[in-house]
Amino acid sequence: MKIVKLSDGGGLQLWVTPDGRKRWRLAYRFGGLQKVLAIGVYPEVGLKRARELRDEARRTLAKGQDPLQAKRNAKAERAESNANTFDAIAAKLADKKRRDGKSAATLKKFEWFLSFAHPALGAKAIHEISARDVLGVLKEVEARGVHETAHKLRAAIGDVFRYAIATARADNDPTIALRGALVSPTVTPRAAIVDPKAFGGLLRTIKDYQGAPETCAALELLALTFVRPGELRAAEWPEFDLDNALWKIPAGRMKMRKPHSVPLALRAVAILRQLKELAGRGKLVLRVAASAAGAL
Repeated sequence: MKIVKLSDGGGLQLWVTPDGRKRWRLAYRFGGLQKVLAIGVYPEVGLKRARELRDEARRTLAKGQDPLQAKRNAKAERAESNANTFDAIAAKLADKKRRDGKSAATLKKFEWFLSFAHPALGAKAIHEISARDVLGVLKEVEARGVHETAHKLRAAIGDVFRYAIATARADNDPTIALRGALVSPTVTPRAAIVDPKAFGGLLRTIKDYQGAPETCAALELLALTFVRPGELRAAEWPEFDLDNALWKIPAGRMKMRKPHSVPLALRAVAILRQLKELAGRGKLVLRVAASAAGAL
């Protein structure tokens, strides 16, 4: 069986294939060549709409343009627009940060901040987003009273725009114009224990803590080494040189992605030797226990 072509005039045809499907096609000539433009599938595209699309194609021809090429150009523009939405570029930036070796915690925080921007900005083409659009998102967060989050969100959105500029997807960063537009967060410095007697009191309090031995050891090590909880929680025995009282944390676990050496006090070395006995052949200094993780 062959395709049956039913003509409606002006080059518009309804093609009926052997399987019974019906498709609208427009036959026309351009540059001396006979061409066919797919208009749609019947009945999703009815006769009225098919005639409208035929007339649009005819107007394109009247301008000296090929309707088929115009359709391909429009499709390419839509694909480019979809690839250049705020969400798409934010995802590419997150992937770059991942390849650059940023920690999982850093990436999670970056994506969490951008989740506030997703509803209003996510589907928009990056070059169409204005400072007013961004300000609307920031003010919505600020209205909740979380001023610091609003400021960090502005920085995260700015990161996306700067990446878009660097990859030729945008021409400017609207967050720059928003400096000073948000309420400054109230900063409350946390007092550090610098008095020897007070520090001794902290260590006595930790010693009196009635918890798992690893938890007590972890709390005391935090006080003696001044590292971040996550750095201690993921510490592995190959990082320690107990004979020389030195802990070398690899760059991959540091916030600034640089290796860090921590001198160990005699008490810290003693605690670590005790933990070594508990760990046996284990790789981690602190066995992953819910109590220890929660306390840290």
